[in-house]
Amino acid sequence: MQAPEIEKSVLTIAGSDSCGGSGIQADMNTFAAFGVYGASVVTAVTARNTLDTQAVEPMSDRIIVDQIESVLADLPICAIKTGMLPSIPGIAVLGEILAQQKPHIPMVVDPVVIEPAGMELSGEMTLQAVRNHLFPLATVITPNREEAQVLTGMAIRNMKDMELAARELLKQGPAAVFLKGGHFGANEIADILLTPDDLHTFRHSAFEGRFHGTGCALSSAVAAGLALEKPLPEAVREAIDYVQDCLRNSRAPVKGHLALLGHIPVAFSQSAQ
Repeated sequence: MQAPEIEKSVLTIAGSDSCGGSGIQADMNTFAAFGVYGASVVTAVTARNTLDTQAVEPMSDRIIVDQIESVLADLPICAIKTGMLPSIPGIAVLGEILAQQKPHIPMVVDPVVIEPAGMELSGEMTLQAVRNHLFPLATVITPNREEAQVLTGMAIRNMKDMELAARELLKQGPAAVFLKGGHFGANEIADILLTPDDLHTFRHSAFEGRFHGTGCALSSAVAAGLALEKPLPEAVREAIDYVQDCLRNSRAPVKGHLALLGHIPVAFSQSAQ
């Protein structure tokens, strides 16, 4: 019996998380939940658990490029998601490779700048490289509130600030901005999706506790939706619903303080019923 061909594949270019909660591992779980084949380019290996990050070892620029070229030469990549990108020269080469793809592959750029606890993952020069080389190629960028403040230099204190920051980010080159995490006191979180023509607001429940990998799951879910040829607002809405279901099914840590998401197939999620 001949196996069916791979029809839809999504590529994640990100770091590896040894406790499985974020990065490549979260992305691959999300792709599987949406029924698309996942491929990966590992940019860094981390030693981390639900307590803390103990070490980060970046991959060489050469092996990052080799991974990208190998995957793009073979698999039917319908969307790309980028996460942790530790190398400035590697970001420039990555931009060159992706700019050469014809037709253009939809791309979700998650500018991993800082974690919610405030730990810096990318320096200002790395961030500038992402702006210069990847934002102009991005179908959508997905910063959280803290990352948007770093990217714009603006304080985000309310929904009006969220919109102003998103408009500033749109000027930096992406086709759309999905700004996450507008939590301003109520038991509710608001996210906004801004394109040159429309502004969409998405409101959903806030969950108590500290969770690991929500940003990775959200951006990779958007990429999966784009690979499935969903309009961007629909892909974002379904991604939010998916992460909400993951949060409802999250797993408490044995020793640490970061709960792990309960990745579940979309076909069986509450949002799909």
